[in-house]
Amino acid sequence: MKERVIGFDTIGIIPNLQKASSLDVAQGLIKWLEEKGSKVLLNEITASEVDRPDLAQKPSEIYENSDFIIVLGGDGTLLSVARQVLWHQTPVLGINLGHLGFLTELEQDTMYEGLEKIKRGEYRVEERLMLEAVVVKNNMISDNFRALNDIVISKGSFSRIIRLKTYINHSYIETYSADGIIISSPTGSTAYSLSAGGPILSPDVDGMVITPISPHTMSSRSIVISQEEEVRVEVVGDKNDVMLTIDGQQGYRLNEGDIIIVRKSEFSANMIKLKDKNFYDVLRTKLNERN
Repeated sequence: MKERVIGFDTIGIIPNLQKASSLDVAQGLIKWLEEKGSKVLLNEITASEVDRPDLAQKPSEIYENSDFIIVLGGDGTLLSVARQVLWHQTPVLGINLGHLGFLTELEQDTMYEGLEKIKRGEYRVEERLMLEAVVVKNNMISDNFRALNDIVISKGSFSRIIRLKTYINHSYIETYSADGIIISSPTGSTAYSLSAGGPILSPDVDGMVITPISPHTMSSRSIVISQEEEVRVEVVGDKNDVMLTIDGQQGYRLNEGDIIIVRKSEFSANMIKLKDKNFYDVLRTKLNERN
């Protein structure tokens, strides 16, 4: 497959404004990029905070006009931006300002070295599978969502165990009595699914993982399925405190009888990765950091 080539002319910067260091890092990046001849785009709030109103753009204009987006924060910030840019398929580069980052590519102390490599063409753009969740209420589509990491159906604050009747395509699998289930992409297999006992998938694997959360029966195990398959989950029983969560960031309340259909999205997330790093090196480092 031909490698995707990205430009270095126009670059968007999206910082996590909840992190104290993000604006200082953004200001340093703006200066460095402009010295390299690049045009920088910022959203209006960030432009105001760094006193550069001349760089202000609407979010949609940043996503449409940038060669790529630099995301300053942690994995959560990158997940949020990945969902926002998917309509434009803009590549994203994560710079980690947090503690543990599986998705972010660079650390703060290596960001200029990494950007020099990208400028020289020493990168690749990985297409990461994204998920789509369709919510059906009373036989009508109520809403849909897209996720890079995972779709989670779980008990709310006051529920104990919920029951989730689960199908793959048209085949009945199991009615899980559990705290919930996680349907994750390969990217999300190192997140909540891993914490719940699920397997790790390489980003190159064309599949999804179904992982029960604290199942009532010990025989319930994770299932790895093809990306071409579809998962259908029906909320059963008299529990009414059930939540659908998208990448751990968006919440949607579910009721008895609601059906959630999860499948491969028509969009992918385009992640900029350096050629001298690979998934298994990152995996080994990050898993050791967790210990």
